[in-house]
Amino acid sequence: MTKDGFVRVAAAKPEVKPGNVDFNLDNILKMVRKAEEEHVELIVFPELSLTGYTCADLFFQTNLQDKALRAVATIARALRSSRIVVVVGLPIAINNALYNCAAVIKQNALLGIVPKSYLPNYGEFYEQRWFKSGINLDEEVSITYKNSPFEVESLNGKIAPGQVFNHSGFKFGVEICEDLWVPNPPAVEMAQSGADIIVNLSATDEIAGKHKYLLSLVEQQSARCRCGYVYSSAGTGESSTDLAFSGNCIIAENGTILCESERFVLSPQMEIADIDVEALRTDRIRHNTFGQPFNSGKSHSTCHSNFIDEEDWTGELHIDTSSDPVKMEENPFEPLKYRFINPTPFVEKNEARLRERCEEISSIQAWGLAQRLRAINCSKAVIGISGGLDSTLALLVTVKAFDMLGLDRKGIIGITMPGFGTTNRTHNNAWNLMEELGVTPMEIPINKAVQIHFEDIGQNPEKHDATYENSQARERTQILMDMANKTGGIVIGTGDLSELALGWCTYNGDQMSMYGVNASIPKTLVRDLVRGYMLSENNEKVKATLQDIIDTPISPELLPAAADGTIAQKTEDFVGPYELHDFFLHSMLRHSFSPTKIFNLASKAFEGVYDKPTIKKWLVTFYRRFFSQQFKRSCMPDGVKVGSVCLSPRGDWRMPSDASAALWINEAEALDC
Repeated sequence: MTKDGFVRVAAAKPEVKPGNVDFNLDNILKMVRKAEEEHVELIVFPELSLTGYTCADLFFQTNLQDKALRAVATIARALRSSRIVVVVGLPIAINNALYNCAAVIKQNALLGIVPKSYLPNYGEFYEQRWFKSGINLDEEVSITYKNSPFEVESLNGKIAPGQVFNHSGFKFGVEICEDLWVPNPPAVEMAQSGADIIVNLSATDEIAGKHKYLLSLVEQQSARCRCGYVYSSAGTGESSTDLAFSGNCIIAENGTILCESERFVLSPQMEIADIDVEALRTDRIRHNTFGQPFNSGKSHSTCHSNFIDEEDWTGELHIDTSSDPVKMEENPFEPLKYRFINPTPFVEKNEARLRERCEEISSIQAWGLAQRLRAINCSKAVIGISGGLDSTLALLVTVKAFDMLGLDRKGIIGITMPGFGTTNRTHNNAWNLMEELGVTPMEIPINKAVQIHFEDIGQNPEKHDATYENSQARERTQILMDMANKTGGIVIGTGDLSELALGWCTYNGDQMSMYGVNASIPKTLVRDLVRGYMLSENNEKVKATLQDIIDTPISPELLPAAADGTIAQKTEDFVGPYELHDFFLHSMLRHSFSPTKIFNLASKAFEGVYDKPTIKKWLVTFYRRFFSQQFKRSCMPDGVKVGSVCLSPRGDWRMPSDASAALWINEAEALDC
């Protein structure tokens, strides 16, 4: 495992010949060597891969069984100077019964053997003809082999289901094919016993529609267990007497398919991915129900928690019953080579799913507002409309809420309040949008009132400082609040999640409202949602206005416009690119990553867009602002949560306003660019 918590895994599908162990072994070793070149730490092969899955009654032949055992020994010897763990399938006879097993092999040693628990005996499957369920098996085994004409050695290990193995700082468990398809898969207990990754050796035949269901099953199992899931299924060379095996190599992580192989390919295939074990562990801790006791009929602390202690490995099996993890051996591979890092984790990039996503999120926002209006028996809403993205989204959501309730849109009072920095572009967009949506538009300029206020407090109007800017924001908020009182309505907040994270809002100004519909919408998603509204809009004038709003630079417009009348004050010039801050925010809150890991991930995600010194600069800014501006979030108004990241002090994020940022800032400032 790397210092950032990534583990490189592989799912391999070799070509096999049923009954030809030498051929199968040779192809397995070729793929192992290829995986070693890529610094893979764990590689998984299909069910019964040493013999072939379709051997049928040949499984009863003792010479086939013996040959497969000798192949395990050969693999062990081949790994004596390697760090990779290999998991292969074979039949093993023990106590007068034959078991469908997975052998876990590392460095000339047998870490353990896992038997298949659930044997399918329906439809095209009749495994109970040859094998016995290993669900209650718990034995010590020894594979004896000749290391030379004069030396006889043994591979010793435990054969039992549900074993959890330690390797290089991460833990993994093994299940076999049908074990995944049952109501209570073994992976559940293995994950709760500490397995970060589950591997599945399978032989799934192809039936129309089955593959889609299989992908869904792997996704859901990795999500339910909050684990990495590595699935390898039989393919090329298996008998097609009655069934077709096309091979499936699938790697998933916490509900997301990282990669999958192409089916119906005759050549061997291998899929490699970097699994973020650190993210999985923090997610398990964060969702505290994950570690709660489960009804397994045995003590949770002793449920097959056989952690292999690999320190001072001597070739014998050692069982570590302590809960302490093994010493991490850092893998020198280049991290993230086999992993896509999404630079916009809040945004849906697939056009086909954009409208669906927009509809769902906007419906949650509108439903929350509709419920609030209904609860207080209110039919009026007051919104400040600037012609920017945030107020546009808030207006669109409010219109949708009024439509849900069957209320007249005229009950929405949209107020544009031009000030010292308002441009014709944003002013026109604000007015046009209100008129076309059928709300009640109003214009209340603030220049005169703010100038009187400057005189009252002795502020030089030529001094464009925080007082100059915040006075305008607070004057606008006063107008909105007073208009809400006058009309019997509520003020709809327009501030978004990114602004709350950075504190880019005026305390007791635009920070305040009576219901914040955008409170959990990050800035990068705001643009996406407005675009989604635009794509589903039939009014061409509304569509054109929304497109221009999307194209307008983000600005609070609190400083005078440029000489040519364009926006002079651009938010991202001061606080940094929102796409970077949203990436930092997601990584910190959703996964609790350290500054170093966030920096490394961002460097990969934004490669060719921002250089490392730039990323470091804005990462330091993010931490400074995030910690220093918590006081604004501690008293934020109500607002519905729509995604996995939220800063509500009543829900997702509780933090003292005077918490020290030193630990995070010092680490960020020490980053090597």
